[in-house]
Amino acid sequence: MLKRYFFKIVLSVFCVGCLGCGQGSHETQNSRLVIAIDATFIPMSFLNDQGELDGFEVDLIKEVVKNSGFDYELVNVEWGGLFGGLITEKFDLVISSITILEERKNRMAFSIPYLQSGVAVLVRKDLANVDSLEQLAEIKATVGAQINTTSYYFLQKHLGINIKTYEKFGHAVIDMANKGNDGVVGDSVQVNYYFNKNKVLTQNARFLGSRMTSEFYGIVLRKENLELKQKIDASLKDLLKNGTVQKLHDKWSLGDFAVVPPA
Repeated sequence: MLKRYFFKIVLSVFCVGCLGCGQGSHETQNSRLVIAIDATFIPMSFLNDQGELDGFEVDLIKEVVKNSGFDYELVNVEWGGLFGGLITEKFDLVISSITILEERKNRMAFSIPYLQSGVAVLVRKDLANVDSLEQLAEIKATVGAQINTTSYYFLQKHLGINIKTYEKFGHAVIDMANKGNDGVVGDSVQVNYYFNKNKVLTQNARFLGSRMTSEFYGIVLRKENLELKQKIDASLKDLLKNGTVQKLHDKWSLGDFAVVPPA
C-alpha cells in the first residue's frame, strides 16, 4: 500500500510537470504572429522586382513586432479577405492602410494610429472650370475608386457623381489615362505616388484641391486579444517617439498629405 501511495505521488508530480511543459510550448508557438497585408498599395505595401513584400507598412510592421518580442509571418491577402481572415483566426494582425472607424470598432480592435492621411482627388486637365466635387457632380462626371474603401464611401456622399469601381486603385488610374473616367479618388499617399511617378499622369491630370478628409490608420486585431493589443501599442508608441516611423515616412516619400501623428 505504501509503495502504491508513493507511486501515485510521483505520477502526479510527473503529470503536473508535463502539463507545465505543454503550456510553455503552446506559449512559444503563439509568439509567432501571422500578419496579413494587401500588397497592392504602392508605396505602402507591394511586391518589388524580386517578388518580395516591400513598402512603408511592410517595414513598419516588421519593426513593431520585433520591438514587441514576436516572431512573425507576413502573408499577402487580397483586400476582400483581410477582415474575414482576422475574425476566423487565420491571421493575428492586419495592416493595410485601414482607417480607424467607429463602425469597424464594433467587430475588431485597432492599435494607436501610426499615420494620418485622407482622401485626395485627381481629375483630368481637360475638364475645364472644375475645381470642386460639387462641380464634378454638376457635370455628372464619372469618378473611379477602389471598391469597399473609404475613398469609395466618400464618393457615395456626393450625389450626381457616377462612381466607377475597381478592384485595385492602379486600374482606376490607368482607366483615367485612357479617358475611361474623369477622375479618381484614393488615399492621398497612393494618389501622390502615382502622380509623381507617372509622367503621362503628371502632364494630363491635376489635384482637385488638397486632402479632402482626415483619417487615422491603425493595425487591426481581434477584440479579445487585449494583451497583444497592449504589446503592439507599447511597441508602436516607442517607434513613434524615437523617430523610427518618421524615418520610414521619409524613406518612402509619403508626401505632405500624410503625417506621422504624435505618440
